[in-house]
Amino acid sequence: MHVETKFEGWLFKVEVLSFKDEHGRELKKEVVRHPGAVLVIGELEGGKLAMIRNERVAVGERLWEFPAGKLEPGEEALKAAHRELEEETGYRAGSMRKLGEFYTSPGFTDELMRVFLATDLTFVGQRLEAGEEIEVEVVSFSEARSMVCDGRLRDGKSVAGLLMYQNQQQECPA
Repeated sequence: MHVETKFEGWLFKVEVLSFKDEHGRELKKEVVRHPGAVLVIGELEGGKLAMIRNERVAVGERLWEFPAGKLEPGEEALKAAHRELEEETGYRAGSMRKLGEFYTSPGFTDELMRVFLATDLTFVGQRLEAGEEIEVEVVSFSEARSMVCDGRLRDGKSVAGLLMYQNQQQECPA
């Protein structure tokens, strides 16, 4: 396989992979290389969830989401989850556990999203990065589910994270 880097930015890298398939045909695939990311579901007392409204330039909308962000070079996912929760929502977690992980769009990127549940939250204040316009909203689990059904929650990573949260008490089938 031949790998050619076409673009390298601060967030991701784009490579073109040239290879032969099992039938000997020459193929080229464009792949986005990503350092990985975390998504955090902050659970407050009474089962309320800390969500955010985040301005997303790529789609030109303010989206409902759970806090999330990319891993910094050499950063462990658990540390990133604590950092992102505090930066984006202003809550510090007393306890954090992993609910699962998934590839965001394996047809063109290797981004692996790790989902965490944060509990025993204390409000310490947001620490937004330059250019971030994030509002914190506290909603019930049933409201978050309704947001999926009525189309208000359209961020794929947040929909997947909500499903993992819903299934946290159940064992996944083999």
